[in-house]
Amino acid sequence: MNSQSSTIVQRVWNYCNVLRDDGISYGDYVEQLTYLLFLKMDYEGVSMLGKKSAIPAKYSWASLLSKDGVELEAHYLTILKELGTGSGLIPTIFRKAQNKIQDPAKLKRLITLIDGETWVGLDIDTKGEIYEGLLEKNAQDTKSGAGQYFTPRPLIQAMVEVMRPELGQTICDPAAGTGGFLLAAHDYITKKFAPLDKGQLDHLSKKALHGWEIVDNTARLCVMNLYLHGIGANGGSSPIHVDDSLSADPGKRFDIILTNPPFGKKSSVTFVTENGEVKRETTSIVRDDFWVSTSNKQLNFVQHIKTLLEINGRAAVVVPDNVLFEGGAGEILRRKLLHECDVHTLLRLPTGIFYAQGVKANVLFFDKKPASETPWTKQLWIYDLRTNMEFTLKTNPLSKDDLMEFIKCYNPDNRNKRKATYAEKTPEGRWRSFKYDELIARDKVNLDIFWLRDESLEDSANLPNPDVLAMEIMEDLKSALAQFEGITEELGGEDSTPL
Repeated sequence: MNSQSSTIVQRVWNYCNVLRDDGISYGDYVEQLTYLLFLKMDYEGVSMLGKKSAIPAKYSWASLLSKDGVELEAHYLTILKELGTGSGLIPTIFRKAQNKIQDPAKLKRLITLIDGETWVGLDIDTKGEIYEGLLEKNAQDTKSGAGQYFTPRPLIQAMVEVMRPELGQTICDPAAGTGGFLLAAHDYITKKFAPLDKGQLDHLSKKALHGWEIVDNTARLCVMNLYLHGIGANGGSSPIHVDDSLSADPGKRFDIILTNPPFGKKSSVTFVTENGEVKRETTSIVRDDFWVSTSNKQLNFVQHIKTLLEINGRAAVVVPDNVLFEGGAGEILRRKLLHECDVHTLLRLPTGIFYAQGVKANVLFFDKKPASETPWTKQLWIYDLRTNMEFTLKTNPLSKDDLMEFIKCYNPDNRNKRKATYAEKTPEGRWRSFKYDELIARDKVNLDIFWLRDESLEDSANLPNPDVLAMEIMEDLKSALAQFEGITEELGGEDSTPL
């Protein structure tokens, strides 16, 4: 982030400390900033650049500046309500919007703070960096839970770099969060193919990127993030669908899918009892396009991604370890995936890189292929970035440099010319391949494969700190529970019903 971006981020963030005294959370603050920033930039586009606005003048930024006190609060509520109706980009941002700043004086102060900056004078990269900086600060607040929507940016960049999206391709994230993958793909294409002509820019900003996000608050942050990077247009259609992407096949197909689905394992529906009690009920998702019916959200996302891909379309998806080893529905899915798709690469991620602590995750890369009697997967290449690697969010965060060897080993120029770094003479090598026959012969087609010696287990002096150990024990217990659930499914549970 450049110095100009950092200064503005710090300035708007400092005011959050004032609002926190009134009980305004980081998430609520970023949400209110989103509404007000959008109104301010729309107003600047009209007053300084002569652009047309889809926002009626009576609900514009200027209408806020002339009011104070209770009148300001009432008018702000009216704006939020009126702009949240209908469909398109603006209603997506203001959908179900609420005023969380109950003190009109503090609302006025925030409006004055934003009005003091000329946002239209900042280039797209700067505005985007400012908002990304705010989102990252929000993700760092563990109490808000926003970290679950924030994938480490170095990991996103590495995934995009090996996937190499092209001009004219369609790119989708069915669990878009705050839009990190879509933005990284957009930036990659913009820089690689610069300068883009008007037709190419229009396709990239209006047609190339698509996403789904089920949480209203997160969807609005995502749409605003995209908007600040020049994606989408005032009053136009939103690139983000606010919906449960797993509920049905949308009928659309995409060239590339980049995603980190939510880590929660069970799919559920929320309902209200006759007594007014809100309950959640675990439910299996049954779809004709799925290989297996299961309540495991992670397995369902993998199946959903397979459906969304065009033939020869490519996917890179972050999955937790249980997707690689779980029995029952998990085994059925892995057998089908290896047969019907080219599952060519697995990146084992280190712990300590996600805001959701203790997560053991991987990136699975596969290409969708046409129907065939013979399996499409010939060999799976695995890069182990986990064993003997230790990262923390603050003191030793994951960086792009930590992923450079993986990018080189992946060899996006020609995957057929990959070379292993592991051999008997170089047992420390982190990159090796396993043939289809080896994979399919493993118990339950378990893809949770590792071969490096864990030095921390050999020398007690090198044991991680107790907090890290506690998290790892917790994750191991969760993994064991997942395996027990897999056994239950094999004995006749509802999750093991193939379609």
